[in-house]
Amino acid sequence: MAARERMKFTDAAVARLRPREREYTVWDSRVPGLGVRVRPSGGQSWILLLDAGGRSKRISLGPVSTKTVDEARRECHARRARPEPEESAGPASAVPLFRDFVAGPWKEAHFDRYKPSGQRTASKYLKQQLLPAFGSKPLDRVAPAQVRRWFDQYSRTAPGGANRALDIFRQIMNFAIARGHVKSNPTRGLERNRRPALTRFLSREEIARLHEVLDKQTRKSDRQQADIIRLLLLTGCRRSEIVNLHWSEVENDMLALADSKTGPRKVPLNSKARCILERQPRGDSPFVFPSPSDPARPRSANLGLWYRVRKIASIEDVRLHDLRHTMASHAVMNGVPVPVVSRLLGHSNVRMTLRYAHLADRDIEAAAERIGDAMAKVMSGADT
Repeated sequence: MAARERMKFTDAAVARLRPREREYTVWDSRVPGLGVRVRPSGGQSWILLLDAGGRSKRISLGPVSTKTVDEARRECHARRARPEPEESAGPASAVPLFRDFVAGPWKEAHFDRYKPSGQRTASKYLKQQLLPAFGSKPLDRVAPAQVRRWFDQYSRTAPGGANRALDIFRQIMNFAIARGHVKSNPTRGLERNRRPALTRFLSREEIARLHEVLDKQTRKSDRQQADIIRLLLLTGCRRSEIVNLHWSEVENDMLALADSKTGPRKVPLNSKARCILERQPRGDSPFVFPSPSDPARPRSANLGLWYRVRKIASIEDVRLHDLRHTMASHAVMNGVPVPVVSRLLGHSNVRMTLRYAHLADRDIEAAAERIGDAMAKVMSGADT
């Protein structure tokens, strides 16, 4: 039998333990029977070796992240003093807490494989929603009723965000089932919020009013935001793609986006978009639109100017993302084939683009008039 690996436990020493190819255990040289089990995934658990009727029995004391060395030692002494009730509580404590499972096995199996933009999105919903709501609970204690209350409450203010957070939560719990920690997913039967049809886009007159208001902005910060808004309309890019745009991604007549929603892609620049980029100051910042307070960072994605200009332009029901819809719709109305528009928007399939390909009533009426004139000529024999 191999000799047990021992060390004097301190919080710093335990933190330095690293995963190996196989699971291993290190034992405390100060308190007999207290050990740290380290899994290949990086997960760490306190364990206690007890003598039960002449036989050794291992009991889990929970993830290392939940208690300090001193706390683990005190719990070790307490369990030895009261073995019967503590033994009955042993199996339940073997199920990891939600936050530890997310930070350990799930992170390694899923989060670390996301694109950078996907990691930012997942981190946002974990930090703001999932960890505050479920982080301190063992995975098998997350009840469907609790999940539904959380989802319903979040959906009242941000139905789209609730859908995205639910998708991440559902994936985490499915992975917990695969790892044998829970038997069923507490999100089962919970339906995502229905998204409204994407029917809003700006008419020619509304675009003209918007640009007129943008032209009147004089403050430096407002001019920067106005140019971002114009680029969203001229390129069809997503807000994050323009706000986080690096100078290294700007080529002569192209944006070479390194991290868009669907992966790296190129966006052709028309002459007006190129003019907007050319007039941006070139300082030491790597960003085209740097933060006014810290040039090493991009400016905030919260474009406060948008809410002011849309009110002045009488388009208060228009979202910033609707500028992307508008670009797609006007491209189709000007004869650009839908597959080409799909490439411009960076869609993974043409069906997504069809949601944006709206036609203005005036264009439909004009088309109907042209068809009517042509049919009238045929009926009158003018073309024979």
